[in-house]
Amino acid sequence: MIASSASRAALLRLSGRQFSSTPAAANIDKLGVIGLGLMGHGIAQVAASAAATNGIHSSIVAYETDDAFLEKGRDRIQKSVDKLVSKQKLNAGQAEALMSKLTFTTDRGALGDTDMIVEAIIENMDLKKQLYSDLGKECKPETIFASNTSSLSITEMALASGRADKFVGVHFFNPVQIMKLVEVIKTDHTDPAAFNTAMKWVEQIGKVGVTCKDTPGFIVNRLLVPNLVQAISLVERGDASTKDVDLSMQLGAGHPMGPLHLADYIGLDTCLFIMEGWVKDFPDEKAFMVPDSLKKMVEANELGRKTGKGFYHWDGDKRGDPVE
Repeated sequence: MIASSASRAALLRLSGRQFSSTPAAANIDKLGVIGLGLMGHGIAQVAASAAATNGIHSSIVAYETDDAFLEKGRDRIQKSVDKLVSKQKLNAGQAEALMSKLTFTTDRGALGDTDMIVEAIIENMDLKKQLYSDLGKECKPETIFASNTSSLSITEMALASGRADKFVGVHFFNPVQIMKLVEVIKTDHTDPAAFNTAMKWVEQIGKVGVTCKDTPGFIVNRLLVPNLVQAISLVERGDASTKDVDLSMQLGAGHPMGPLHLADYIGLDTCLFIMEGWVKDFPDEKAFMVPDSLKKMVEANELGRKTGKGFYHWDGDKRGDPVE
């Protein structure tokens, strides 16, 4: 969802704060993570693990908007760490060192002196833009902002922040603790020094960074989501069954799971949200389309794994037979 050149120019005319003479932080000593949900808690944990192992961070500020969300995020990290201890992948001392790097807070002021902030809140552009507008005024001038969005425009958020030169995307994949890839996104405004710092940080926490410009879906989702939509369309037209579509991509293309299995796992509502946004913003892009059957399944709350029924029946994270 890249802002048009006209809207970018208008936003730049309205703001005199887009670029500053203050250089971006060169090293990420103090990290902030905003949002401790599915992605954010994993990012905080991985950063804390690296900090405890190689000392890249003195501390990680883990921020949520209220105590209930904060405690849920803390519990998610603690349970994940405890699981690693039970599997003897960490000892008790290492687990304690990891958790000690995290400072959990609902005080947004604690983020003010961080060197970089990774945002992982809900995929709502208005909320993100307001957050970045506020952070741009509250954080020290050197702070780099990094959004974990999977489909929204980095440029639009960057311009809202008032420091577009210190803004990047860092798109992690779920589960963060396991998946190695991070897409590091730069806009036309990103200062190379800020981008290089973000890329270096990704490598320091044990991930593999790939570079992409601010294009819809970046690399993975730009290729993946239209593929899922084409699989849904095959079934919608009656050209092939759910079982045969997935089996074909597993045995014929070497994919670990079929596209309909994956769509269910991701969430059909998420697939619809991404594609509807792209269709709205890029109506001339023929690869972007929304199957009617996908809309109907979401309207019926058949979202896949998260509701127990989509293209397959689900029992928690365990996939059952295809829905007939």
